Amino acid sequence: MERYYQPEIECASRETIKALQDERLVKQVQHVWDNVPYYRKKMEEKGVTPADIKSTDDLHKLPFLSKHDLREAYPYGLVGKPLKECVRIQSTSGTTGKRVVAFYTQHDIDLWEDCCARAIVAAGGTDEDVCQVSYGYGLFTGGPGLNGGSHKVGCLTVPTSSGNTDRQIMFIQDLSTTILCCTPSYAAYLAERMKEMGLGPDDIPLKAGIFGAEAWSEEMRRDIEATMGIKAFDIYGLTELSGPGVAFECSAQQGMHINEDHFIAEIIDPDTEEVLPEGSQGELVFTALDKEAFPMMRYRTRDICTLTREKCSCGRTHVRMAKPKGRSDDMLIIRGVNVFPSQIETVLLNHGYAANYQIIVDRVNNTDTLDVQVEMTPEMFTDNLGEIEGRQKDLVDGLKSMLGLKAKVTLVAPKTITRSEGKAVRVIDRRKI
Repeated sequence: MERYYQPEIECASRETIKALQDERLVKQVQHVWDNVPYYRKKMEEKGVTPADIKSTDDLHKLPFLSKHDLREAYPYGLVGKPLKECVRIQSTSGTTGKRVVAFYTQHDIDLWEDCCARAIVAAGGTDEDVCQVSYGYGLFTGGPGLNGGSHKVGCLTVPTSSGNTDRQIMFIQDLSTTILCCTPSYAAYLAERMKEMGLGPDDIPLKAGIFGAEAWSEEMRRDIEATMGIKAFDIYGLTELSGPGVAFECSAQQGMHINEDHFIAEIIDPDTEEVLPEGSQGELVFTALDKEAFPMMRYRTRDICTLTREKCSCGRTHVRMAKPKGRSDDMLIIRGVNVFPSQIETVLLNHGYAANYQIIVDRVNNTDTLDVQVEMTPEMFTDNLGEIEGRQKDLVDGLKSMLGLKAKVTLVAPKTITRSEGKAVRVIDRRKI
């Protein structure tokens, strides 16, 4: 039987959700106009005032925010509350320019933790569960968000953070952990280590995993589920919008329900910025309806996906987003071909390489090169060069079929590629472009 954390809103009628969004959007636009001069200026430049926004039907009139705006307004330019009312910051692990620093009032944290609690309950969590949070803590949102959500559900919370893999497994066994929260790449690493220790699904007390913060495929999900004997759930979020819990999977696992009482989702054409019809693939844009300290309006996530309002068997009525198929800003253009890392991962996993890999892009003599280094599992490891070359050719052919271009594939020995306890570094782009 499906359980809900806040059934009155998670299962509300479309009319109720729309009315709530209309009311909150009007209020939020006024809040931003009055308290965020940076965004007010953007509205003025577009000729829009709060009086022009009467419902969600007017959302398209508002200007977008992007990561560029966040860096330009760093650190306090987008804060919507006096600092004395702000109680915390979280920050992204960005690699270029200024870091994104998001601010929270206590009210913001309470709502964020409610969203994470919804995700835990959707994964089967109750106050009888032991929830091990193996996302990083500190500035990264994963640990604090799921930690707070776990408390709200009433789980016994084990705040291990990331790293120290053997200790993670010890706690899972000794404390009979039933729900694991971490990045999918770290879940795969834990599963690999458990297998090395001779632990099968029957030896592992886990029943569910809540994995997010990076892209992962259905093949990777099935591999983790089989090795650990669990059901693996996706969770989505961004620091700019609080963190994990913006959207989450239910038991149907047919997309992630967006918490529409807190966020409005749109799909736009990333080039023209026009709003696309429902069901279209495009860039995901979010408006935060009730964030006080860091009220993001029409924030361009750069994630490429689709939305659906088809009825879900779980009973939740909130719109669902498909797993992002890539990003409009980390999409690789190689020899004129658009390449998403997730496409490469799908080919590798379809050929049984579920361990670790890296995509290395370079430019030699003005020509782009694509080198995919793939770690063999211990079971398939061999020093037979002919066999290795045959496997590499199979992968080259598979990638050519998927991408439409030829890649160099190098199979390497097990444990050759450095493991990650946070977000896996999958792509290394050495081109000076």
